[in-house]
Amino acid sequence: MASRIEKLKKFEAGFIRKDIPLFAVGDTVKMKIKVQEADKVRLHSWEGIVIGKRGAGIKEVFTVRKISFGEGVEKSFPLHSPVIDSLKVISKGRVKRAKLFFLRDRTGRSARVETEAVKESAAVPVAV
Repeated sequence: MASRIEKLKKFEAGFIRKDIPLFAVGDTVKMKIKVQEADKVRLHSWEGIVIGKRGAGIKEVFTVRKISFGEGVEKSFPLHSPVIDSLKVISKGRVKRAKLFFLRDRTGRSARVETEAVKESAAVPVAV
């Protein structure tokens, strides 16, 4: 007989997305998110640096920070959410921290993260 935890893991496995590429804190991502407006759904582009990840499995959440009209904006997304239409890694960041909250206090050049360009032809492994 299967335990409750095994049943829960089996149930959650049906909701885990296989089309999300692997990415880490410090990476710059470009994503399209679904936004509900009145009676229709439109795609909104969101590009920024991943400043934190937490959780595991179906409960994994990541936070993306971008500068919009000179103001810093952060948004947290569940990784396996149906709100995310597509996610693409633009560049890989080289960081030594698990959380990049220090970027909140910085502006301009000091708010940059050292990056490496991602090759378009290279196959990106899929998160499981």
